[in-house]
Amino acid sequence: MKIYIIVATKKHIVFPKYLKTLGVMGENIKLAKKRRKLTSIQVAERSGIDRGTLREVERGNPSVSMGAYFNVLRTLNLQDDFLKIAADDEFGQKLQDLQLLSPPGRKSRQNK
Repeated sequence: MKIYIIVATKKHIVFPKYLKTLGVMGENIKLAKKRRKLTSIQVAERSGIDRGTLREVERGNPSVSMGAYFNVLRTLNLQDDFLKIAADDEFGQKLQDLQLLSPPGRKSRQNK
């Protein structure tokens, strides 16, 4: 008797403008692999993923887990690039500065 487990997957909706960004990231990963003269098999094995997942990483597929992206970057010795994500939050800093500049004792609209 075979038991099948069906896992429902949620499709991630990414707007076309941002799909291009993911595609560029995937292409950068692919170029880094080629510069190091590593094969897809080597990178996939060292990253603990299969070649199909690596192919999707190199395409910038938004459905691939961040863990898979991180492991590929680690294999390429680029894991510190992961720390650059959201590190320079200019918009957040501006919002924070606006809150700091509001007069004391006055509640912001967010706190109401």
